Amino acid sequence: MSGKKLGFGLMRLPLTDPDNESSIDIELMKQMVDVFLERGFTYFDTAWMYCGGKSEEAAREALVSRYPRESFTLTTKLPSYMIKSEDDREMIFSEQLRRTGAGYFDYYWLHNVNSESVEVFDKYHCWDFIRSKKEAGLVKHIGFSYHDGAELLDSLLTAHPEIEYVQLMINYLDWDNPGVQGRANYEVCVKHGKPVIVMEPVKGGTLANVPGELEAQFKAREPEMSVPSWAIRFAASQEQVYMVLSGMSSMEQMLDNTATMGNFKPLNAEELQFMEDAASLIKARITIACTRCSYCTVNCPQHIAIPEYFALYNNEMLIDEDKRPVPGGYYKRLTLKNGKASDCIKCGQCEEMCPQHLPIRQYLEDVAKTFE
Repeated sequence: MSGKKLGFGLMRLPLTDPDNESSIDIELMKQMVDVFLERGFTYFDTAWMYCGGKSEEAAREALVSRYPRESFTLTTKLPSYMIKSEDDREMIFSEQLRRTGAGYFDYYWLHNVNSESVEVFDKYHCWDFIRSKKEAGLVKHIGFSYHDGAELLDSLLTAHPEIEYVQLMINYLDWDNPGVQGRANYEVCVKHGKPVIVMEPVKGGTLANVPGELEAQFKAREPEMSVPSWAIRFAASQEQVYMVLSGMSSMEQMLDNTATMGNFKPLNAEELQFMEDAASLIKARITIACTRCSYCTVNCPQHIAIPEYFALYNNEMLIDEDKRPVPGGYYKRLTLKNGKASDCIKCGQCEEMCPQHLPIRQYLEDVAKTFE
């Protein structure tokens, strides 16, 4: 399996309008799907909320309707924030089958399991629900995506031995992050013998745009390798990792990732130490550890483009002076279609949804001071 550990994450797809996450460029997506399958990769990962709620339908149009069902594997997820009764579980699942046209799901997860969402999943017996879908043949494998600490993960896998896979955020920057607990969560999965699906190996693009001094070190080691390919290889080099998802939004990213993982070589001990040193260098420069998953914007009453604003803010610290765009201009353009950072009413819904547990309201104040 080691040569085909790359999955196509359908959360960050090519767009016709960079300011509208639901404006998926279907024709370019079709071309990327074709390349992905032609190069021997088969794993696709989507979810209800991805791309402004349009990702599952895009999967139908670009993939399901164009290829034999047995030629690919498809994953989607049950979102806790939409479940207010047990009937909602079936409504969501049925709608996902309709949106994707898949007939069945190869993998079906509880989405974004954490100390808060697990209360919903427990209250409405969602663990039993996904197991019943497997027994009915509508799902082949069950698991959950996870954003919390190792102690809770250990208790969940102990209580639910029927869970087959766990999806974790693993990247070299957050491997020893006490908030994300990448390594600790991975070790819990090893303890329970659960294969790991990796999300955010490039941390929402953060690890594709590293400080110039680090970029030079990467290129000195492997001139033909891209900077983000190091991050993909780091995640895939962990023995318990079954699949590494990459949210690819351009053909360039697709060609690079499939080239890297089509002839995958695990990092050796010396390279792993180098990655640890690279993480230390980046940590000294980064400001807001946002992965741009956009969960925070789902219920934002002010329609604030939180991930985009944080990305611009991070440019002030992470990117070298000579590489910076003009962030103030980008910010002004974004506010034409979105709420400003200063429009935040401090309701806290964004922080409840954030897998990174970031103090978003505080950071929005910093963004407003910088750009407004």
